[in-house]
Amino acid sequence: MVKDAQVRLLRRKIMEKTKLVAASSVAGMSERSGRKWQRGPLPSEAKEPRGWRTRPDPLVKVWESEVVPLLESDEKRVLEARTILGELERRRPGDYGEAQLRTLQRRMRDWRAVHGPEREVFFEQVHIPGREGAFDFTHGEELGVTILGQVFAHLLFVFTLSFSGWTWIMLAFGETFEALVAGLQGALWQLGGVPSVARSDNLSAATHELKRTGGRALNARFKAVLDHYGMRSTRIAPGKSNENGVAEKSNYDVKNALAQALVLRGSRDFASPEDYLAFARDVVDRTCNRAASTKIALEQERLLPLPAAPVPSYTTWHPTVRRWSTIRLARRIYSVPSRLIGHQVEVRQHADIVEVLYRSQLIETMPRLRGDKEHRIDYRHVIWSLVRKPGAFARYRYREELFPTLVFRRAYDALRHARGDRADVEYVRILHLAASTLESQVERALSELLERGGSLDYAAVKAIAAPQPTTVPELSIGKPDLGTYDALLGGAS
Repeated sequence: MVKDAQVRLLRRKIMEKTKLVAASSVAGMSERSGRKWQRGPLPSEAKEPRGWRTRPDPLVKVWESEVVPLLESDEKRVLEARTILGELERRRPGDYGEAQLRTLQRRMRDWRAVHGPEREVFFEQVHIPGREGAFDFTHGEELGVTILGQVFAHLLFVFTLSFSGWTWIMLAFGETFEALVAGLQGALWQLGGVPSVARSDNLSAATHELKRTGGRALNARFKAVLDHYGMRSTRIAPGKSNENGVAEKSNYDVKNALAQALVLRGSRDFASPEDYLAFARDVVDRTCNRAASTKIALEQERLLPLPAAPVPSYTTWHPTVRRWSTIRLARRIYSVPSRLIGHQVEVRQHADIVEVLYRSQLIETMPRLRGDKEHRIDYRHVIWSLVRKPGAFARYRYREELFPTLVFRRAYDALRHARGDRADVEYVRILHLAASTLESQVERALSELLERGGSLDYAAVKAIAAPQPTTVPELSIGKPDLGTYDALLGGAS
């Protein structure tokens, strides 16, 4: 049977002045068929529509009486053909089964097209150059990226210009205010201009719930950032992600491009988050932004100018260091060096780190707590007091934080098994040794002793991790008497 594609190819070859015999051969038909189809309607257009059935209707007994009432009651189009078929099997055992599934699916499709409920209409929008930039956070775990073999749990902040599709990304580790501001400002300064509108969903970092209406409004901090850049905010209705279609599509495009690039790379492991980010941005530039290159120049002409400087992308706190050598930030506890006890410090909470300053001098930088973790105690901050009060270790509120690695935990368990309550003193002294020398050396010494299975205590660990330097003896050698040699020489003559 000759198909439409063959006829189109035949006619194209004839228009290119190819002889009929050769054109027919190229199109995969005989010369006689070529002569028949060189003009006139296509094969599909020459067929008369069939208005009769070729086999009995298997649904004739139940369609009007049982299936249609179910479809009429299904105003939200929830019911599927397989569900209805299962109900028919229940009502009429042996009459219906899997063989009728495709027929029922087609009948339901056609009935809904003619008699079914109205469907939601999506309205394609016309985007104006320079008007809108959409942003959102999206999870990156499905990409399977690892850093030095460890699973890299992260988010991607994605900013996209609605008109041109120009895209910029940044790593994030939580949908925090600091990550939002750092991402938005990073995109604007990379772009070199400011769109009039910032489009987003109702991020908790940027909005708060209104008590009276139950809606959401911009919080004061994020509104101040937008005011600094001369932008205004538009947001979607809660639960209507389709209203932020630009951001949702951009999230998909970015992750799809990264997933394919990672396959071509041959490895999902990176030496550092910075290496992964550089790779991801290169992928976005080569894929998403290459398509935007023809429109971005037009868009940049209509952007608002940047302000003189960006706003700080961190939150500032001024806690006083408590006698436990800790500070409290937004219901989370961090330890700091004990010499700061009683002093007020300035804390800058960034998207991924926390900085502690005293009189504008940076004292400590530590990772920001994420998820459900509520405290971070660095044993180096407290060990100098704990080694003088080892009895406090047993009931210390944050004792589990004083096991920097699993090896230290195993060593403590071994000490408890061998020495009972004396284990606390020995372990605190070992921890003090790790703080005053190198943690990695002490960890290697503990691993070695655990593998041996012999005695494990502070003295044994120190002998391996920080042995006493060998003492070189001082020798006193007197001045040689050269007269003896003269005598020997004289005797020889």
